[in-house]
Amino acid sequence: MAERLQKLLAQHGLASRRKAEEWIIAGRVTVNGVPAHLGQKVDPDHDQVAVDQRLLTLQQRPQPYYLLLHKPLGMVSTCADPQGRPTVLDALPPELWCLGLHPVGRLDTYSSGALILTNDGDFTYRLTHPKHGLAKHYRVRVAGRVSPDTLATWQQGIELDGRLTCPAQVKIVGVPGSRHTDLAITLWEGRNRQIRRVAEVLGHRVLRLHRLAIGSVRLGNLQGGAYRSLSTGEIKALLAESDVSPTLPRPSPQVLAGTSPF
Repeated sequence: MAERLQKLLAQHGLASRRKAEEWIIAGRVTVNGVPAHLGQKVDPDHDQVAVDQRLLTLQQRPQPYYLLLHKPLGMVSTCADPQGRPTVLDALPPELWCLGLHPVGRLDTYSSGALILTNDGDFTYRLTHPKHGLAKHYRVRVAGRVSPDTLATWQQGIELDGRLTCPAQVKIVGVPGSRHTDLAITLWEGRNRQIRRVAEVLGHRVLRLHRLAIGSVRLGNLQGGAYRSLSTGEIKALLAESDVSPTLPRPSPQVLAGTSPF
């Protein structure tokens, strides 16, 4: 059966759907020796698909893997780094390196916490595409005392790169210190370094940033650098939650409750 090329590449763990689209646009993908185009349909039983002139075997979909990693500080959320820094794949045993695993979204180098790894590109697409709006829960420490006005502005959204951020849930947790404030933040979008950039615009430097949960999947007691497999129930829950409008959901109190990671 013929399927869209970028979807087929994603289903076989070769890349996320958006990354596969970038490959096609860049001319890295051919079908039967001819450069591919976006939206092209191929039959894996009859067509020959190659990436960077390497012929791919697409007849059988590989076993999908879904892992939750507690990303430690100093580790980059990529599969390779030209600067030689440790990547999220370095947290996994060598036998998993060849399975096409990639991070679902990112945490910057100086942030820690929950990060999902998978070789299921469709799953990655569902969890990261802006139209799906999956909630992500953070505990953040910022420099200085956050005023009620600043809190309200952060909750309503501010302009970044010429457009407003979506409304966020931002609450002060614990008793603010003399030099810092701890915040519980929930986002339904994932712009690059969004929390750090918003905090900076509002006059506060982020001192620590830790992701507690992705949707209903909590980091719990998973130690830094450790990983576990997602349960079938967690996978189904994430897919269901990613179908909810990003302007409607509110985080479960159980997700944001608990001891501060700082």
